[in-house]
Amino acid sequence: MLIRTAKPWQLPDSVATPESVYLDRRNLLKGLGVAAISLPSIAAAVEDEVPSKSSPDTALSSSAPYPARRNDRFTLDRPLTEEAIAARFNVFDEMSVDHSKVHELVGQMVTSPWKIHVGGLVERPIEIDVDDLIRTLGIEERLYRHRCVETWAMAVPWTGIPLRRFVEYAKPRSSARFLRMISFARPEQSPGWYATRRVFPYYEALSIEEATNELALLATGIYGHPLPPQHGAPLRLVVPWKYGLKSIKSIVSFQFTRNRPSTFWNDLSPDYYSFECNVDPENFPGPWSQVEERMLGTDEVRPTLLYNGYAEQVAHLYSR
Repeated sequence: MLIRTAKPWQLPDSVATPESVYLDRRNLLKGLGVAAISLPSIAAAVEDEVPSKSSPDTALSSSAPYPARRNDRFTLDRPLTEEAIAARFNVFDEMSVDHSKVHELVGQMVTSPWKIHVGGLVERPIEIDVDDLIRTLGIEERLYRHRCVETWAMAVPWTGIPLRRFVEYAKPRSSARFLRMISFARPEQSPGWYATRRVFPYYEALSIEEATNELALLATGIYGHPLPPQHGAPLRLVVPWKYGLKSIKSIVSFQFTRNRPSTFWNDLSPDYYSFECNVDPENFPGPWSQVEERMLGTDEVRPTLLYNGYAEQVAHLYSR
């Protein structure tokens, strides 16, 4: 007799949003003509969320196939964070260091068209629009935990391209050992660009082993529709076993390298932020404890899990 043992992310569907409720919302999105509405307007229509401050140019094209099919291999041990809550609290320092104000300040950000460049140690450099990338590689929905180094957490239905699939598409050379990513550089669309001593654009990196792990995702959507600007539209990284600062937003460039690249927060504060920035409640040198986390919206306090609960999938990548 075959006995299947559930992995940590293969938990009962009863703990997630009921499928009937979620499908009702998906049907509503379709009825609203999701592709023709600007991204903040979608959220407002579905969840009475955030009044639209974006121009029509911020909408993704109608080719984006939302809502995408959910990959049921990736489920949760907690209810989803309400969309309205997730949309109103965002770390996006290029817009503002006040997380509660970011959604009000993204109205000037134009996310379509949006071309990305893929270069470095690849067979040939690539330049492609995000819409074309979605059509080429396809997208799926996954339920993931998200943990910020500031100790707040949320549970999110991301939609996107498995990063492993993107790496295969990019055709890196055998000498490539790291994947470097660079965010957008548009000061005129970013109210917080010069507000601090930080020097943008934002930049991040993963090892090839991390980038090709089954959990790594290039997110293009959230809650069944394209990403709103405050979540890093139109393309952001999601690596759920790491602190959220690794999940670079609004990516424009991917570079495969032989040597380990620098990363934004490791350069700013190397004593606190390692290259990996993995969630580890017992091993963080910063001035605040990571032992517990607080869920956005409910303020429920939970114990922080090693690798954010994804140890079975990623622990083999690291020596502790």
